[in-house]
Amino acid sequence: MPTFFAPSGPLKGSVKPPADKSISHRAALIAAMCDSPVRIRNYLDSGDTNSTLSAVQAVGAGVERKADEVLVRGVGLRGAQEAPGVVDVGNAGTLIRLMPGWLCGQPSGDWELDGDESIRTRPMLRIVEPLRLMGAHIDANPNGTAPICIEGAPLHGIDYELPVASGQVKSCLLLAGLAASGTTRIREPQASRDHTERMLAAAGVPIRRDGDTIVVDGLVDELELGVIDVPGDLSSAAFMIAAGVLVKGSRLLVKDVGLNRTRIGILRILERMGAVALADPERQDAGIPAFEAVGDLDVRSTTLVGTTVEPDEVPLAIDELPLVALLGAFAEGETVVKGAEELRFKESDRIATVVDGLAGLGADIEATDDGFVVRGTGSLRGGRISSHGDHRLAMLGAVAGLASEDGVEVSGMKAAAVSYPGFAQDLAHLT
Repeated sequence: MPTFFAPSGPLKGSVKPPADKSISHRAALIAAMCDSPVRIRNYLDSGDTNSTLSAVQAVGAGVERKADEVLVRGVGLRGAQEAPGVVDVGNAGTLIRLMPGWLCGQPSGDWELDGDESIRTRPMLRIVEPLRLMGAHIDANPNGTAPICIEGAPLHGIDYELPVASGQVKSCLLLAGLAASGTTRIREPQASRDHTERMLAAAGVPIRRDGDTIVVDGLVDELELGVIDVPGDLSSAAFMIAAGVLVKGSRLLVKDVGLNRTRIGILRILERMGAVALADPERQDAGIPAFEAVGDLDVRSTTLVGTTVEPDEVPLAIDELPLVALLGAFAEGETVVKGAEELRFKESDRIATVVDGLAGLGADIEATDDGFVVRGTGSLRGGRISSHGDHRLAMLGAVAGLASEDGVEVSGMKAAAVSYPGFAQDLAHLT
Protein backbone atom coordinates (compact mmCIF):
# COMPACT_ATOMS: atom_id res chain seq x y z
CA MET A 1 0.00 0.00 0.00
CA PRO A 2 1.32 3.48 -0.84
CA THR A 3 2.06 5.80 2.07
CA PHE A 4 0.88 9.42 1.93
CA PHE A 5 2.98 12.22 3.41
CA ALA A 6 0.95 15.39 3.80
CA PRO A 7 2.32 18.94 3.86
CA SER A 8 3.64 19.54 7.36
CA GLY A 9 3.79 22.26 9.93
CA PRO A 10 7.17 23.04 11.54
CA LEU A 11 9.35 20.13 12.64
CA LYS A 12 10.45 20.54 16.26
CA GLY A 13 12.50 18.59 18.78
CA SER A 14 15.50 16.30 18.70
CA VAL A 15 16.26 13.12 16.82
CA LYS A 16 19.02 10.54 17.08
CA PRO A 17 19.56 8.87 13.71
CA PRO A 18 20.11 5.12 13.41
CA ALA A 19 23.61 3.73 13.61
CA ASP A 20 25.91 4.28 10.65
CA LYS A 21 25.34 1.61 8.00
CA SER A 22 28.79 1.82 6.42
CA ILE A 23 30.56 1.53 9.76
CA SER A 24 28.26 -1.30 10.94
CA HIS A 25 29.09 -3.38 7.84
CA ARG A 26 32.81 -2.87 8.34
CA ALA A 27 32.61 -3.51 12.08
CA ALA A 28 31.01 -6.93 11.60
CA LEU A 29 33.43 -7.97 8.85
CA ILE A 30 36.60 -6.83 10.60
CA ALA A 31 35.39 -8.25 13.92
CA ALA A 32 34.98 -11.62 12.17
CA MET A 33 38.63 -11.31 11.09
CA CYS A 34 39.82 -10.82 14.68
CA ASP A 35 41.14 -13.57 16.94
CA SER A 36 39.45 -12.30 20.11
CA PRO A 37 35.76 -11.40 20.66
CA VAL A 38 34.68 -7.91 19.62
CA ARG A 39 31.79 -5.95 21.14
CA ILE A 40 30.02 -3.71 18.64
CA ARG A 41 27.92 -1.12 20.44
CA ASN A 42 25.04 0.60 18.61
CA TYR A 43 25.16 -1.80 15.64
CA LEU A 44 22.54 -0.93 13.02
CA ASP A 45 19.60 -3.35 13.05
CA SER A 46 18.52 -3.23 9.40
CA GLY A 47 18.12 -5.50 6.40
CA ASP A 48 21.53 -4.77 4.88
CA THR A 49 23.58 -4.96 8.07
CA ASN A 50 21.80 -8.08 9.26
CA SER A 51 22.87 -9.68 5.97
CA THR A 52 26.46 -8.97 6.99
CA LEU A 53 26.00 -10.64 10.37
CA SER A 54 24.51 -13.69 8.63
CA ALA A 55 27.37 -13.74 6.13
CA VAL A 56 30.10 -13.78 8.78
CA GLN A 57 28.20 -16.52 10.62
CA ALA A 58 28.14 -18.51 7.39
CA VAL A 59 31.96 -18.54 7.33
CA GLY A 60 32.34 -19.58 10.95
CA ALA A 61 32.13 -16.46 13.13
CA GLY A 62 29.95 -16.49 16.23
CA VAL A 63 27.35 -13.73 16.52
CA GLU A 64 25.44 -12.97 19.71
CA ARG A 65 22.88 -10.17 19.55
CA LYS A 66 22.13 -8.37 22.79
CA ALA A 67 19.86 -5.43 23.60
CA ASP A 68 22.53 -2.76 23.20
CA GLU A 69 25.38 -4.51 21.37
CA VAL A 70 26.45 -7.33 19.09
CA LEU A 71 29.21 -9.69 20.21
CA VAL A 72 31.24 -11.21 17.36
CA ARG A 73 33.62 -14.10 18.02
CA GLY A 74 35.89 -14.02 15.01
CA VAL A 75 37.75 -16.78 13.20
CA GLY A 76 40.95 -14.83 12.64
CA LEU A 77 42.38 -13.27 9.51
CA ARG A 78 42.99 -16.64 7.82
CA GLY A 79 40.34 -18.81 9.50
CA ALA A 80 37.23 -18.34 7.33
CA GLN A 81 35.40 -21.65 6.87
CA GLU A 82 33.63 -22.87 3.77
CA ALA A 83 29.96 -21.94 3.90
CA PRO A 84 27.35 -24.74 3.78
CA GLY A 85 25.81 -23.07 0.73
CA VAL A 86 25.70 -19.77 -1.10
CA VAL A 87 26.53 -16.77 1.11
CA ASP A 88 23.41 -14.63 0.70
CA VAL A 89 24.24 -10.90 0.78
CA GLY A 90 20.62 -9.82 0.25
CA ASN A 91 20.62 -6.23 -1.01
CA ALA A 92 23.93 -5.27 0.67
CA GLY A 93 26.27 -3.81 -1.95
CA THR A 94 28.90 -2.96 0.66
CA LEU A 95 28.98 -6.58 1.81
CA ILE A 96 29.38 -8.16 -1.62
CA ARG A 97 32.18 -5.74 -2.51
CA LEU A 98 34.14 -5.95 0.77
CA MET A 99 33.88 -9.59 1.81
CA PRO A 100 35.69 -10.98 -1.26
CA GLY A 101 38.80 -9.05 -0.24
CA TRP A 102 38.97 -11.12 2.93
CA LEU A 103 37.97 -14.48 1.43
CA CYS A 104 40.35 -14.31 -1.54
CA GLY A 105 43.36 -14.40 0.79
CA GLN A 106 42.34 -17.51 2.72
CA PRO A 107 44.81 -20.44 2.61
CA SER A 108 42.09 -22.67 1.12
CA GLY A 109 38.34 -22.92 0.63
CA ASP A 110 35.60 -22.08 -1.87
CA TRP A 111 32.76 -19.57 -1.53
CA GLU A 112 29.93 -18.24 -3.66
CA LEU A 113 28.37 -14.86 -2.86
CA ASP A 114 25.01 -13.91 -4.32
CA GLY A 115 22.09 -11.63 -3.53
CA ASP A 116 18.78 -10.28 -4.67
CA GLU A 117 17.74 -9.04 -8.10
CA SER A 118 19.19 -5.58 -7.44
CA ILE A 119 22.59 -6.97 -6.43
CA ARG A 120 22.72 -8.92 -9.70
CA THR A 121 22.63 -5.67 -11.66
CA ARG A 122 25.61 -4.02 -9.94
CA PRO A 123 29.08 -4.04 -11.52
CA MET A 124 31.55 -6.35 -9.78
CA LEU A 125 34.50 -6.27 -12.18
CA ARG A 126 35.71 -3.19 -10.30
CA ILE A 127 36.75 -5.54 -7.47
CA VAL A 128 37.31 -8.72 -9.52
CA GLU A 129 39.96 -7.26 -11.82
CA PRO A 130 42.29 -5.73 -9.19
CA LEU A 131 41.90 -8.79 -6.95
CA ARG A 132 43.05 -10.95 -9.86
CA LEU A 133 46.09 -8.68 -10.19
CA MET A 134 46.86 -9.66 -6.58
CA GLY A 135 46.70 -13.36 -7.51
CA ALA A 136 43.11 -14.01 -6.42
CA HIS A 137 41.05 -16.83 -7.87
CA ILE A 138 37.75 -15.02 -8.33
CA ASP A 139 35.06 -15.01 -11.01
CA ALA A 140 31.85 -13.13 -11.69
CA ASN A 141 29.08 -13.74 -14.19
CA PRO A 142 30.12 -13.22 -17.83
CA ASN A 143 28.32 -9.85 -17.71
CA GLY A 144 30.46 -8.81 -14.74
CA THR A 145 27.81 -9.11 -12.02
CA ALA A 146 27.00 -11.45 -9.11
CA PRO A 147 27.19 -14.26 -8.24
CA ILE A 148 30.85 -14.08 -7.22
CA CYS A 149 32.83 -17.33 -6.93
CA ILE A 150 36.04 -17.36 -4.87
CA GLU A 151 38.77 -19.91 -4.21
CA GLY A 152 41.27 -19.04 -1.50
CA ALA A 153 44.79 -18.48 -2.83
CA PRO A 154 48.10 -16.78 -1.93
CA LEU A 155 48.02 -13.05 -2.67
CA HIS A 156 50.69 -10.45 -3.28
CA GLY A 157 50.61 -6.70 -2.87
CA ILE A 158 50.06 -4.36 -5.81
CA ASP A 159 50.25 -0.67 -6.67
CA TYR A 160 46.78 0.20 -7.91
CA GLU A 161 45.17 3.44 -9.04
CA LEU A 162 41.40 3.44 -8.62
CA PRO A 163 39.70 4.44 -11.91
CA VAL A 164 36.86 6.00 -9.88
CA ALA A 165 36.97 7.05 -6.22
CA SER A 166 35.19 4.27 -4.30
CA GLY A 167 35.33 3.55 -0.60
CA GLN A 168 34.03 0.03 -1.28
CA VAL A 169 36.67 -0.94 -3.85
CA LYS A 170 39.42 0.65 -1.77
CA SER A 171 38.25 -1.26 1.31
CA CYS A 172 38.10 -4.57 -0.55
CA LEU A 173 41.71 -4.22 -1.70
CA LEU A 174 42.88 -3.15 1.75
CA LEU A 175 41.32 -6.26 3.31
CA ALA A 176 43.02 -8.40 0.65
CA GLY A 177 46.29 -6.61 1.33
CA LEU A 178 46.29 -7.76 4.96
CA ALA A 179 46.98 -11.36 3.95
CA ALA A 180 49.10 -10.56 0.89
CA SER A 181 52.85 -10.74 0.70
CA GLY A 182 54.55 -7.40 0.27
CA THR A 183 52.92 -3.97 0.35
CA THR A 184 49.65 -2.83 -1.18
CA ARG A 185 49.36 0.78 -2.34
CA ILE A 186 46.01 2.20 -3.46
CA ARG A 187 45.85 5.62 -5.06
CA GLU A 188 42.56 7.55 -5.02
CA PRO A 189 41.62 10.11 -7.69
CA GLN A 190 39.55 11.87 -4.99
CA ALA A 191 39.17 11.16 -1.28
CA SER A 192 36.44 8.63 -0.40
CA ARG A 193 35.06 7.53 2.97
CA ASP A 194 37.83 6.19 5.19
CA HIS A 195 36.02 4.09 7.82
CA THR A 196 37.96 0.94 6.85
CA GLU A 197 41.33 2.64 7.27
CA ARG A 198 40.36 4.00 10.69
CA MET A 199 39.09 0.64 11.89
CA LEU A 200 42.19 -1.19 10.67
CA ALA A 201 44.38 1.40 12.39
CA ALA A 202 42.42 0.79 15.61
CA ALA A 203 42.99 -2.96 15.15
CA GLY A 204 46.76 -2.48 15.09
CA VAL A 205 47.32 -2.77 11.34
CA PRO A 206 50.38 -0.91 9.94
CA ILE A 207 48.35 1.29 7.59
CA ARG A 208 49.26 4.80 6.55
CA ARG A 209 48.49 7.55 4.06
CA ASP A 210 51.11 8.96 1.70
CA GLY A 211 49.47 11.91 -0.05
CA ASP A 212 46.60 10.46 -2.09
CA THR A 213 47.81 6.87 -1.58
CA ILE A 214 46.82 4.47 1.20
CA VAL A 215 49.54 1.97 2.07
CA VAL A 216 49.17 -1.30 3.99
CA ASP A 217 51.95 -3.77 4.71
CA GLY A 218 50.87 -7.37 4.19
CA LEU A 219 51.21 -10.66 6.06
CA VAL A 220 49.53 -9.20 9.13
CA ASP A 221 49.50 -11.71 11.99
CA GLU A 222 46.26 -10.80 13.75
CA LEU A 223 43.70 -8.07 14.35
CA GLU A 224 42.60 -6.90 17.81
CA LEU A 225 39.69 -4.50 18.33
CA GLY A 226 37.92 -5.12 21.66
CA VAL A 227 35.08 -2.58 21.41
CA ILE A 228 33.66 -0.62 18.47
CA ASP A 229 31.21 2.25 19.01
CA VAL A 230 29.13 2.97 15.93
CA PRO A 231 28.02 6.63 15.64
CA GLY A 232 24.75 7.86 14.14
CA ASP A 233 24.53 7.72 10.36
CA LEU A 234 24.87 11.11 8.67
CA SER A 235 23.44 9.67 5.44
CA SER A 236 20.24 8.78 7.32
CA ALA A 237 20.26 12.00 9.35
CA ALA A 238 20.50 13.97 6.09
CA PHE A 239 16.83 13.29 5.36
CA MET A 240 15.81 14.81 8.70
CA ILE A 241 18.19 17.70 8.11
CA ALA A 242 16.66 18.34 4.69
CA ALA A 243 13.15 18.26 6.16
CA GLY A 244 14.19 20.74 8.84
CA VAL A 245 15.70 23.07 6.26
CA LEU A 246 12.75 22.91 3.84
CA VAL A 247 9.68 23.02 6.12
CA LYS A 248 9.11 26.60 7.26
CA GLY A 249 9.51 27.36 10.96
CA SER A 250 11.37 24.12 11.75
CA ARG A 251 14.12 23.81 14.40
CA LEU A 252 15.78 20.43 15.07
CA LEU A 253 18.67 19.03 17.07
CA VAL A 254 20.23 16.01 15.36
CA LYS A 255 22.15 14.17 18.08
CA ASP A 256 25.22 11.92 18.18
CA VAL A 257 25.80 11.88 14.43
CA GLY A 258 29.06 10.83 12.79
CA LEU A 259 31.04 13.79 11.45
CA ASN A 260 33.89 11.93 9.77
CA ARG A 261 35.54 14.41 7.40
CA THR A 262 35.05 12.01 4.46
CA ARG A 263 31.29 11.91 5.06
CA ILE A 264 30.30 15.55 5.59
CA GLY A 265 30.10 16.52 1.93
CA ILE A 266 26.34 17.09 2.19
CA LEU A 267 26.88 19.54 5.06
CA ARG A 268 29.42 21.51 3.02
CA ILE A 269 26.94 21.65 0.14
CA LEU A 270 24.20 22.82 2.49
CA GLU A 271 26.54 25.53 3.81
CA ARG A 272 26.94 26.89 0.29
CA MET A 273 23.19 26.78 -0.22
CA GLY A 274 22.68 28.87 2.92
CA ALA A 275 21.96 26.26 5.62
CA VAL A 276 23.67 24.27 8.43
CA ALA A 277 26.85 26.08 9.43
CA LEU A 278 29.52 23.55 10.39
CA ALA A 279 32.81 24.03 12.23
CA ASP A 280 35.60 21.63 11.28
CA PRO A 281 34.83 18.51 13.33
CA GLU A 282 38.36 17.11 13.19
CA ARG A 283 41.82 18.17 12.18
CA GLN A 284 42.82 17.18 8.66
CA ASP A 285 46.31 15.77 8.86
CA ALA A 286 48.40 13.15 7.11
CA GLY A 287 47.70 10.38 9.60
CA ILE A 288 44.82 7.92 9.77
CA PRO A 289 42.83 8.47 13.00
CA ALA A 290 41.69 5.36 14.84
CA PHE A 291 38.41 7.00 15.84
CA GLU A 292 35.25 8.55 14.37
CA ALA A 293 34.29 12.18 15.01
CA VAL A 294 30.80 12.53 16.54
CA GLY A 295 28.69 15.61 17.35
CA ASP A 296 25.26 17.30 17.33
CA LEU A 297 23.79 19.45 14.55
CA ASP A 298 21.46 22.41 15.09
CA VAL A 299 19.14 22.63 12.07
CA ARG A 300 16.59 25.31 11.23
CA SER A 301 14.54 26.23 8.16
CA THR A 302 15.96 28.80 5.77
CA THR A 303 15.86 30.02 2.20
CA LEU A 304 18.28 28.33 -0.17
CA VAL A 305 20.36 29.33 -3.17
CA GLY A 306 21.48 27.01 -5.94
CA THR A 307 24.98 25.57 -6.11
CA THR A 308 27.22 23.39 -8.26
CA VAL A 309 28.55 20.08 -6.93
CA GLU A 310 31.87 19.38 -8.64
CA PRO A 311 33.20 15.86 -9.37
CA ASP A 312 35.75 15.96 -6.53
CA GLU A 313 32.90 16.47 -4.02
CA VAL A 314 30.84 13.51 -5.22
CA PRO A 315 32.59 10.70 -3.24
CA LEU A 316 32.05 12.67 -0.01
CA ALA A 317 28.30 13.02 -0.60
CA ILE A 318 27.44 10.12 -2.89
CA ASP A 319 24.50 8.81 -0.84
CA GLU A 320 23.03 12.26 -0.22
CA LEU A 321 23.04 13.56 -3.80
CA PRO A 322 19.34 12.69 -4.33
CA LEU A 323 18.61 15.13 -1.50
CA VAL A 324 20.64 17.80 -3.29
CA ALA A 325 18.18 17.46 -6.18
CA LEU A 326 15.24 17.96 -3.82
CA LEU A 327 16.88 20.92 -2.10
CA GLY A 328 17.67 22.42 -5.49
CA ALA A 329 13.98 22.33 -6.42
CA PHE A 330 13.28 24.77 -3.55
CA ALA A 331 16.41 26.91 -4.04
CA GLU A 332 16.76 30.17 -5.90
CA GLY A 333 18.66 29.64 -9.14
CA GLU A 334 20.19 26.53 -10.65
CA THR A 335 21.66 23.51 -8.86
CA VAL A 336 24.00 21.27 -10.86
CA VAL A 337 25.62 17.95 -9.94
CA LYS A 338 28.58 16.81 -12.07
CA GLY A 339 30.74 13.68 -12.10
CA ALA A 340 28.17 11.45 -10.36
CA GLU A 341 28.02 8.52 -12.81
CA GLU A 342 28.36 6.22 -9.79
CA LEU A 343 24.72 7.02 -8.92
CA ARG A 344 23.64 4.81 -11.81
CA PHE A 345 25.00 1.73 -10.02
CA LYS A 346 23.26 2.05 -6.64
CA GLU A 347 20.13 0.20 -5.47
CA SER A 348 18.49 1.84 -8.47
CA ASP A 349 19.78 4.08 -11.25
CA ARG A 350 19.55 7.08 -8.94
CA ILE A 351 20.05 9.62 -11.68
CA ALA A 352 17.08 8.29 -13.67
CA THR A 353 14.81 7.51 -10.71
CA VAL A 354 15.45 10.79 -8.88
CA VAL A 355 15.00 12.92 -12.00
CA ASP A 356 11.85 11.08 -13.09
CA GLY A 357 10.46 11.01 -9.56
CA LEU A 358 10.98 14.70 -8.80
CA ALA A 359 9.84 15.77 -12.26
CA GLY A 360 6.60 13.90 -11.56
CA LEU A 361 6.19 16.00 -8.42
CA GLY A 362 6.57 19.25 -10.35
CA ALA A 363 10.32 19.91 -10.18
CA ASP A 364 12.10 21.52 -13.14
CA ILE A 365 14.88 18.93 -13.40
CA GLU A 366 16.71 17.11 -16.16
CA ALA A 367 19.29 14.34 -16.24
CA THR A 368 22.78 14.66 -17.69
CA ASP A 369 25.23 11.86 -18.47
CA ASP A 370 26.95 12.30 -15.11
CA GLY A 371 24.35 13.96 -12.89
CA PHE A 372 21.46 16.40 -13.16
CA VAL A 373 20.43 20.05 -13.40
CA VAL A 374 17.63 21.51 -11.26
CA ARG A 375 16.12 24.93 -11.82
CA GLY A 376 14.67 25.99 -8.51
CA THR A 377 11.11 27.30 -8.31
CA GLY A 378 10.87 27.71 -4.53
CA SER A 379 8.21 25.04 -4.17
CA LEU A 380 7.09 21.57 -5.20
CA ARG A 381 3.58 20.65 -6.21
CA GLY A 382 3.46 17.03 -5.01
CA GLY A 383 1.89 13.88 -6.39
CA ARG A 384 3.11 10.29 -6.55
CA ILE A 385 6.59 8.75 -6.52
CA SER A 386 7.87 5.17 -6.54
CA SER A 387 10.82 4.06 -4.44
CA HIS A 388 11.82 1.42 -7.03
CA GLY A 389 12.87 -0.62 -4.01
CA ASP A 390 15.53 1.99 -3.14
CA HIS A 391 15.58 3.06 0.52
CA ARG A 392 16.93 6.52 -0.18
CA LEU A 393 14.34 7.25 -2.84
CA ALA A 394 11.59 6.18 -0.42
CA MET A 395 12.81 8.65 2.22
CA LEU A 396 13.30 11.34 -0.43
CA GLY A 397 9.62 11.02 -1.33
CA ALA A 398 8.57 11.34 2.31
CA VAL A 399 10.58 14.54 2.84
CA ALA A 400 9.27 15.94 -0.44
CA GLY A 401 5.74 15.32 0.80
CA LEU A 402 6.27 17.30 4.00
CA ALA A 403 7.62 20.30 2.09
CA SER A 404 5.22 20.12 -0.88
CA GLU A 405 1.97 21.98 -1.56
CA ASP A 406 -0.29 18.94 -2.02
CA GLY A 407 1.59 16.08 -0.34
CA VAL A 408 3.30 13.02 -1.84
CA GLU A 409 2.15 9.41 -2.08
CA VAL A 410 5.16 7.08 -1.84
CA SER A 411 4.91 3.61 -3.34
CA GLY A 412 7.27 1.10 -1.70
CA MET A 413 7.94 3.01 1.52
CA LYS A 414 8.97 -0.21 3.27
CA ALA A 415 12.30 0.01 1.40
CA ALA A 416 13.39 2.63 3.96
CA ALA A 417 13.97 -0.19 6.46
CA VAL A 418 17.15 -1.14 4.60
CA SER A 419 18.98 1.70 6.35
CA TYR A 420 16.45 3.48 8.61
CA PRO A 421 13.88 1.06 10.09
CA GLY A 422 12.28 3.73 12.33
CA PHE A 423 12.22 6.52 9.74
CA ALA A 424 8.46 7.06 9.54
CA GLN A 425 8.09 7.01 13.33
CA ASP A 426 10.93 9.51 13.85
CA LEU A 427 9.46 11.80 11.21
CA ALA A 428 6.03 11.62 12.82
CA HIS A 429 7.58 12.45 16.23
CA LEU A 430 9.15 15.61 14.81
CA THR A 431 5.97 16.76 13.09
